[in-house]
Amino acid sequence: MAAKSDSRLAVFAYDGTELAAHAIEEAGRLLDTATEALVVTVWQPFEVGFTPAGGEQFDAAEISDVRRAAEQTAAEGASRAKDAGFDADAVAVEGAPTWKALVELADERGASIIVMGSHGRSGISGVLLGSVASSVASHWGRSVMIVHRKD
Repeated sequence: MAAKSDSRLAVFAYDGTELAAHAIEEAGRLLDTATEALVVTVWQPFEVGFTPAGGEQFDAAEISDVRRAAEQTAAEGASRAKDAGFDADAVAVEGAPTWKALVELADERGASIIVMGSHGRSGISGVLLGSVASSVASHWGRSVMIVHRKD
């Protein structure tokens, strides 16, 4: 379990989806924008784990291509966070499972909150694919802001 944090750092999980962008916008409305933001795109070869910025096409077997696309996606998320009022930086992290990479990075950086969207998987897909949001919330000892789809 993570140690207590007095940090003003929010880690934003950004996978390039509309829901992740919505989570950043919602956090801008609900959180103190004096909070620093670190926008994180978690990637892995073959099963990439994010939607590349600008719909860029790349070879998922080429690690350098995946890393570059993840960095561009994180940068897009940081730009969105800046537009929402945060002082934001971007980072792409190789890791699996995604929830574990997010929790480890948030711990390393002493974050006080993780902000993420929930894709709302349920039923058999939720069991087979798991829920990153659910796993982060159950494995991290600090606050997690889970934003659901807008109606």
